[in-house]
Amino acid sequence: MEPVTGFILSRQQRDRRDGIELTYWVSTDQGPREVRVPGQEAVFFVRLREVERVADALQGLEDWRLEERPLRDLTGEPVAALYCRSLKRLRQVTECLAAAGVALLEEDIRPVDRYLMERFIQGGVEVQWFRDGQPRLKAADYRPRLRMLSIDLETTLSADRILSIGLQAAGYGRVLLCGQGENRDWLEFVADEKALLQRFLEEVEAFDPDIFIGWNVIDFDVRVLEQRARALGLKLRLGRDTEPAQLVRSGQGKSFVRLGGRLVIDGIDTLRGATWQFESFSLEFVARELLGRGKLIDHVDARGAEIQRLYREDPVALARYNLEDCALVQEIFERAQLLHFLVERCRLTGLPLDKVGGSAAAFDNQYLPRLHRSGYVAAEYASGLTGLSIPGGFVMDSQPGLYRQVLVLDFKSLYPSIIRTFCVDPCGLAEGLREGADPDDLVPGFNGAIFARSRSILPSIIERLWQARDEAKRERNAPLSQAIKIIMNSFYGVLGSNLCRFYDQRLSGSITLRGHEILNRTRDEIERQFGYRVIYGDTDSVFVWLGDDCSDDEAHKAGEALALHLNDWWRRQLEQRFGLPSFLEIQYESHFRRFLMPRMRHSEKGSKKRYAGLRRQADGGDELVFKGLENVRTDWTPLARRVQQELYERVFRGQPFEAFIRATVDEVLAGRRDGELVYRKRLRRPLDQYQRNRPPQVQAALKAEQALFREGRRSPYRAGSRVEYLITVNGPEPLEFHGSPIDYQHYIDRQLKPVVDTLLPFLGQDFDSLVAPQLGLF
Repeated sequence: MEPVTGFILSRQQRDRRDGIELTYWVSTDQGPREVRVPGQEAVFFVRLREVERVADALQGLEDWRLEERPLRDLTGEPVAALYCRSLKRLRQVTECLAAAGVALLEEDIRPVDRYLMERFIQGGVEVQWFRDGQPRLKAADYRPRLRMLSIDLETTLSADRILSIGLQAAGYGRVLLCGQGENRDWLEFVADEKALLQRFLEEVEAFDPDIFIGWNVIDFDVRVLEQRARALGLKLRLGRDTEPAQLVRSGQGKSFVRLGGRLVIDGIDTLRGATWQFESFSLEFVARELLGRGKLIDHVDARGAEIQRLYREDPVALARYNLEDCALVQEIFERAQLLHFLVERCRLTGLPLDKVGGSAAAFDNQYLPRLHRSGYVAAEYASGLTGLSIPGGFVMDSQPGLYRQVLVLDFKSLYPSIIRTFCVDPCGLAEGLREGADPDDLVPGFNGAIFARSRSILPSIIERLWQARDEAKRERNAPLSQAIKIIMNSFYGVLGSNLCRFYDQRLSGSITLRGHEILNRTRDEIERQFGYRVIYGDTDSVFVWLGDDCSDDEAHKAGEALALHLNDWWRRQLEQRFGLPSFLEIQYESHFRRFLMPRMRHSEKGSKKRYAGLRRQADGGDELVFKGLENVRTDWTPLARRVQQELYERVFRGQPFEAFIRATVDEVLAGRRDGELVYRKRLRRPLDQYQRNRPPQVQAALKAEQALFREGRRSPYRAGSRVEYLITVNGPEPLEFHGSPIDYQHYIDRQLKPVVDTLLPFLGQDFDSLVAPQLGLF
């Protein structure tokens, strides 16, 4: 057969008589292709000194073998490879060895993943066939054209019956609805729920998507489809093979769907993975933020009951609502370029498109094959040195005040830069601590760490990613640039997590402590060389006050001069101290015309990770920026956030503000701001788990449950649910059922006063003095 180039969609493994069969569905220019790799073995490693214990523990088991390999673990001990001819035997072997206390190395890597990883196949693949029909896979550069199909179910309130199913893609839209009515080109009525599911499967087969997308699509839509299909005696064959869909929950509690040749990707998880942030990830909220429109329903907050009413009274309107939900998801994916992001992430790391999270897996995919070629295998999970005092990112003590002309200098990707510059690396650490290592090849770390620069692997991975990101920026490929940024920044998190196989506090400490040193020495050089005052520093940034008398143009020139000097200074320092090239790059990132560094509440000390400023933009204009203050925290009321926004605007721009504060207090007390007094907070766990401590949102949710029970309605509250409530004279009450008078004094004391008094004391004023006359009138 002719070679085929494509992109791996799905991967599966199963036992066959001749060994483990690996199945890859590949998207190609000629359509989807199934590629089966038969006769494979699973492999992991044990230390050579434990082979006798291995043989004793596995007595009576067949279809496994040990083979000595020219490999060592990261402590330098030789290892042997243990091969199993079936997945079933692999499970039995690992269970027996774990029970016998034998250390297992890389035993958790699935054969279907290892096969690709060891061949550096990251999405793109070329498939060639030998004369005997056996395939050979190798890495290829290929960007796929994938077909997405957005699906959405409407169900009864208890989800024990599906009312309609919407399907939507570019140039295609259809709703299947249980009941009787006149069919349209986009709407088809079917007799019953079983017929609905059968028609859905027929539509899927006809459209032939590569990817299903939706909103909470796995934990709701696919789960309901699977449950209802099982109840009705149907097989939910959503894949390109004949196997029914399998819902699987990972060890981290995430759900995913196994299909042959197709994937199911959730919009919420993908947005979060691409670091999008919203106050709420409800479809209504995200759609309005990104698309400027929301659901086709009048009562979004009570949509469950409204859907039931529409099904009874106006099924065509329900079908339109169903299809619009599908369209919203499709357009969100397009607007946020989510599929592009997932494809680029896969091309960089080899992670499957539907993988949620996966920082450790992405690290393994890139690192392990290179580690093996260096003669090492990874250690068992979290077996490195621990018990050390390792700080997190550096945060300087801030100097509170209301300033003019503050610059922010930011180290570009500081932690990846430290890894690259100082050769921080698991293999480099093993080689650096090895007896007889070349002293001229060594780079000191912290807590006794020493790295061999010539044997370090991670710096070259970062260099490749760095170059790719620079190229992505030149090409304005935002999804690729974002994918690379997330991957590079995850390396420290992986090395610093005890869930990682390379966890060793000498690695994480050599990154964070070097970061502390870099920021402290940067501050000292700025103050020594230029005489400016550094008023704050956080992880990878320093905040430099130039003095209130400095002009905008002078500030801009000072920022460029500081960056130029510091980069040159660090190059000279690293060459002189370590003989190392510097990959540290400090940038003049922001210029604040006005800047507030607030105090901690009830203290004279400066706060951390909280500030606000009027930032100058490239066009000469400015924008108000908040970090960590109430304006950007969703657990504060809209009243507090709006007042803070308007107050800071007025103060930073030199406008009067006293009358605004007084008028706001009057409006609150007069009941004219009730719509801005709603708290919106999430439940961290199920309601019945709150026994001793019941915060306001829990109290409100319990009251709402009682009211709903009296009305014969189900409680909507689960872990993660958002509760909307007001503080009344009788305590917290749910917004939907509140009847007591609002406690306006609470909002003045707990919402207005704190946000106002974060700023006013720096102007010689305070909230109580400004509003005392008003309060005395009520």
